[in-house]
Amino acid sequence: MSEEKSDFGLIGLAVMGENLALNIESRGYRMAVFNRSTDKVDNLMQGRAAGKKFVGCHSLEELVANLSAPRKVMMLVKAGPAVDTIIDSLLELLDAGDIIIDGGNTHFTDTERRTKYVEEKGLLYIGTGVSGGEEGALKGPSMMPGGSELAWPLVEPIFKAISAKVGPNDDIPCCEWVGPRGAGHYVKMVHNGIEYGDMQLICEAYHMLKEAGGLDNDQLYDVFTEWNQGELQSYLIEISRDIFSVDDDLAEGRLLDKVLDKAGAKGTGKWMSQLALDLGVPSTLVTTAVYARSLSAQKEARVRAESVLQGPTTSDVRDEISDEQRNALIEDVRQALYASKIVSYAQGFVQLQYAAEEHDWPLNYGDCALLWRGGCIIRAQFLDRIKEAFDEDPNLENLLLHPFFTDAVHNAQAAWRRVIVLATEFGIPVPAFSAALAYYDSYRRGGLPANLLQAQRDYFGAHTYERTDREGSFHAQWLQWRRDPQD
Repeated sequence: MSEEKSDFGLIGLAVMGENLALNIESRGYRMAVFNRSTDKVDNLMQGRAAGKKFVGCHSLEELVANLSAPRKVMMLVKAGPAVDTIIDSLLELLDAGDIIIDGGNTHFTDTERRTKYVEEKGLLYIGTGVSGGEEGALKGPSMMPGGSELAWPLVEPIFKAISAKVGPNDDIPCCEWVGPRGAGHYVKMVHNGIEYGDMQLICEAYHMLKEAGGLDNDQLYDVFTEWNQGELQSYLIEISRDIFSVDDDLAEGRLLDKVLDKAGAKGTGKWMSQLALDLGVPSTLVTTAVYARSLSAQKEARVRAESVLQGPTTSDVRDEISDEQRNALIEDVRQALYASKIVSYAQGFVQLQYAAEEHDWPLNYGDCALLWRGGCIIRAQFLDRIKEAFDEDPNLENLLLHPFFTDAVHNAQAAWRRVIVLATEFGIPVPAFSAALAYYDSYRRGGLPANLLQAQRDYFGAHTYERTDREGSFHAQWLQWRRDPQD
């Protein structure tokens, strides 16, 4: 055991855990680390941590013994039963007032349960979302902590030191206390759901430019380079640009063209969609993105269907495309992507608002936007505008109603519609573009055909309906009052 106590303990030395541990140490903190497979501990100590303020531990007992009080222990392990097992083991070793932190992608209900459980044992608990991937963990992630509020002052200096920084002077940390119990992990889940939507939207833009516009990878690189200098500036646009330029290391051509079109998913997008349904909130972008991944995973079925099912081809619609037409299409797709992206974020924040009311979380939506401004996967220029919108009106019902976003969508609307029409003519699937526009068109209408739907429900199930001209619930004798088709 080291004579000098460590400031922070970390369990789980996969890539994220190892990088985050190195990040914490680089900010002046002494680290104690443990991994169930102790060879990872030894490899770290002999490699990247050599000569640094690290203590490598081969047991939880050794880890706890090396920490200064109040002890702060963070888990970066796979979500699920393993987390509960580690918590139970730590509760036998830690003292009242010590802090257990879960930095994994955990379902918020588990964090709600674990916070209560740990607090009943006299300790404190934090469930924190950590976003930014491997690079973010090492250089500065976005962090979304929630749980036992008494724990926050004890970890705040560390969390804010290691997080990404934004602002004119790069001194505003992308880390702030989110709220009680599972609030931090819920916000992280919504972040991931928006990420699902963003990625699908970018993929649809790519598909349109490639199939309808005939752009090759070099041209796509140039387009995305230009996009990344304007309204669409974001981490995902930046890495998409980079991907277009990478040559295949095993064959001729670009690597992207050899990547199998079969997408995976880890579950957070699905969680957001499921919870949106529970709340009665139309988070259609993330749901569409999840289904798009599911359909992509049916690769073999799609290949079989391709030989049977017919649709239009590019040549059916347009034999050639002029430079002028191509440039017009590029701009239309940019506008469609921007407008759809606004809708995606609007839906995400609406879900946060409904969840906050449902679970009694005092969320600050402007702060949530700031948390995502740097370090994370969905970091983007226009998150500053989202923060400004909620700073101006903390009770803003929907981002689409803020003048900045209202004007942006109005300006993009004609192009947005042209892209979807052209995609339909070409037979190019753009489910996320279409879902975004459908949400916009539904939200902007005071009247929807749900009157017929309610009449149908009352007809076959006596579910009742409300009227436009008077208060109360009503049931009609549809069978008795209907006109006979023979009349």
